[in-house]
Amino acid sequence: MISLIDYGMGNMHSIAKALEHVGGTVQLVKTAEELGNTSRIVLPGVGAFRDCAEALKESGLGEAIKEKCTEGVPFLGICLGMQVMLTSSREFGLYPGLNLIRGTVKSFPESHPERGYKIPHMGWNDILLSSEKDIHPVLKPLENQQVYYVHSYCCAPENPEHILGVCSYGEFPFASAIGKNNMIGVQFHPEKSQRAGMALLEAFLKWNP
Repeated sequence: MISLIDYGMGNMHSIAKALEHVGGTVQLVKTAEELGNTSRIVLPGVGAFRDCAEALKESGLGEAIKEKCTEGVPFLGICLGMQVMLTSSREFGLYPGLNLIRGTVKSFPESHPERGYKIPHMGWNDILLSSEKDIHPVLKPLENQQVYYVHSYCCAPENPEHILGVCSYGEFPFASAIGKNNMIGVQFHPEKSQRAGMALLEAFLKWNP
């Protein structure tokens, strides 16, 4: 059973259908109690970091997610769901995240728009996987593939070991995938990334960290 966290800020229908398409059984979870004995957790999201973090806190889902991650339940954060995995965000202020991975969320350089690089970063782009260490099993299907991004902010983990994949926008590199132990996050949208995205979701369902 895949617990898809529904806190009112994600395209639940598209992600649920994508997970079901690759063989998953999905339940929408709106309360901490509903996590129960879940076997996997997916945290999607679009919108503002502050609103996401506050919704997770008020519902008790934030603490429940952290508890399940500590127990070793495989976790996937998507887009804003990846950003909120970090310690804090500087989006319109300074706000705390789940602190599953130490780091911060920051904006693209202020010079980007005047140089012709629109914000948000939107569309197809690369994900470059490390050539110096083993590729994460969930990301393995993405070798030499492009994926679909929509975001105005990006993740900066403190420990470089937690960066699993990178992308560059306007010669500015950012983490397109992060991970630690049984947790992984992706900045792009698998449900919009066609075959590559479906392959990633299928790999997540098979992943046994």
